[in-house]
Amino acid sequence: MQRLIECVPNFSEGRDQTVIDAIAGHIETVDGVTLLDVDPGRATNRTVVTFVGSPEDVIEAAVRGAAKAAELIDMSRHKGEHPRFGATDVCPLVPVAGVTMEETVEYAHQLARRLADEVGLSIYCYENAALVPARRNLADVRAGEYEGLESRLQDPNWQPDFGPATFNPRSGATAVGARGFLVAYNINLNTTSTRRANAIAFDVRERGRVKRTGHPLTGEIELDENGEEVWIPGSLKNVKAIGWFIEEYGVAQISMNLTDIGVTPVHLAFDEVVERAAARGVRVTGSELVGLNPRDAMLEAGRHYLRRQQRSTGVADAELIKIAVKSLGLDELGPFDPHEKIIEYAVAEGGDRLAEISVRRFVEETASESVAPGGGSVAANLGALGAALGTMVANISAHKRGWDDRWEEFSTWADQGKACHDELVTLIDADTDAFRDIMAALGMPQNTDAAKAARDEAIEAATRRAIEVPLRVMEVALSSMEVIGAMAEIGIAASVSDAGVGALCARSAVMGAYLNVRINAAGLTDEAAAAECLRRGRTLQDQAIAREAEILAEIERRL
Repeated sequence: MQRLIECVPNFSEGRDQTVIDAIAGHIETVDGVTLLDVDPGRATNRTVVTFVGSPEDVIEAAVRGAAKAAELIDMSRHKGEHPRFGATDVCPLVPVAGVTMEETVEYAHQLARRLADEVGLSIYCYENAALVPARRNLADVRAGEYEGLESRLQDPNWQPDFGPATFNPRSGATAVGARGFLVAYNINLNTTSTRRANAIAFDVRERGRVKRTGHPLTGEIELDENGEEVWIPGSLKNVKAIGWFIEEYGVAQISMNLTDIGVTPVHLAFDEVVERAAARGVRVTGSELVGLNPRDAMLEAGRHYLRRQQRSTGVADAELIKIAVKSLGLDELGPFDPHEKIIEYAVAEGGDRLAEISVRRFVEETASESVAPGGGSVAANLGALGAALGTMVANISAHKRGWDDRWEEFSTWADQGKACHDELVTLIDADTDAFRDIMAALGMPQNTDAAKAARDEAIEAATRRAIEVPLRVMEVALSSMEVIGAMAEIGIAASVSDAGVGALCARSAVMGAYLNVRINAAGLTDEAAAAECLRRGRTLQDQAIAREAEILAEIERRL
C-alpha cells in the first residue's frame, strides 16, 4: 500500500506572486511529492499550499518550503486579516493512506525538530501532535498573534517545544500539528432559498442553532445562568455547515467542512442531509467535493450504498467508486474524474508499473530478454488471478436469485478474496523492485574497505527483501484458498469449475514463489536466517498442496 501523508502549510504571504512561486518551487524540488494546490488570498495576505507524498519526502519538502519562507518573508512588515504569528504560520500533517494518526504525530515531531534545528524556527506543536495539553487548540497557541509573540516567549509557560525561545522578528514562530483529513463538501438542493438551506445546515452541523423561546426563528434567545446563549447541537459531529445560494448553478447548497471524516464521513453527512431536507420539503439533488478526497473514503461510501442495496461489496475499486459517485450525485454539476479528485490516483506512478499494463504487454515483457519481470512477479500475478476467481464466485453467489437472504454471507467472502487479490497485485511489482534493489546493491563501489562493507550490507538487506516478498506471496495466496475452498463447497454450482481453476492458480503461486525463496536464500550470508526462511516456505507449500487436494476433491464431488 502507498504510504501517503498530506501537508498543508500556511505561509504569511498572499500578494507577492514571486515569493509565492519561489516557496512552491522549493517544495516541488523534492521528487517524491506532488503539489496539489497553491491558494493565495490577497485580503488575508496568506497562501495555503497543499502537497502529498511519502512521509519522508513530505517532511523534506516542508523543511525546504519553510526555509525559503524564512528567507523571503519579513513578518515585521506583514499585515493581513487572518490570525498569524509566523512566516510559515502553521504546518499540519494529515494521514492519507497507509499511515496511522499515531505515526503522523511522530512525523510531526520529526518535522518540528528539523524546522528548529535546520531553519532556526521557534516551534509549537498543536492538535494531535501537542506535547503540552494547553497547546492542543491552535487558537490558544497563536493567541496574541505576531504582535504579542515577543512577550509570550518570555513567559516560562510558553517556551517553544522546539527551537529558540528568543524572538525572531523576521520569521516569528510556527505551529506544527497532526490532524485528521478535512473535506470541503457541498450538497445541492432543489431550492433557491438560502434560508431553507441554512435551516438544514443548522439541523446537522455540530454547533447547531441558538435556542429561542416561542418561534424558532423570531423568538427571544435563551440565556443560561451566566448570561451566555444556549445552543441546540446539531446531529453530526465534527461538521461545520452553512447554507448559501450559488449564482453559477442557480441552486442553494449546504456548504460543509467535515473536520474528521473518521467520525463523520461524506456518505453519512449526505444521508443525514437527505433526511433533514426531506423533513423540510426540500430534495437533495447531488453533491460536490471541493478539492481531493482519500480513496478509502470513496471506497467505503461505495460499500455503504451497496450494503443498503443488499449487494456484495467485494467488487473492484472502480465499481465501488462508480457506486459512490452515482449515489452521492457527485457528477451532477460536472464530470467526476477519479484521477483528479482522489488523492492516491492523482499522485499515482506512471503506467510502467507491471500491475498497470495490459495482459498482452505483461506477457511480452515477461518473454523479452529482460530478466524482470520473472518467475516471482508471474507467481504473484497467478495468485492474484486465483484469488480473483474465488472472489468472482462469491460475488455471483451473492446475487443469485433465491439466495437473497445469503447476500451478506457471500459478500463477506468476497471482501476477503478481494483483500487477497489486491495485495497480490501490489506484490507483482514488489518482486521486480526487490530484484532491482539487489542489482543496485551489486553495482555499489568497492574501492575502499568502508565502501565494500556498505556494499555487503546493502546486498544482504536487498536479499532479505527479495525473500520476504515471495514469502508474502505464498502467505496471501494460501490465505486466498480459504475463500476458494468455501466457494467450492457453498458457492453457486454453475461456477464450481471457476473455483477449481482458482485453487490450481493459488497452489501454483505458492509453489512458484517458494522457488524464488529458495534461490534467494542461497545468497544470504546469515545461514540461520536463510534456514528459517526455507522452513517457513516449506510449511506454506505443504499447506497449499494439501488444501488444493481438498478443494479439488470437493469440486469433483459437485461436478
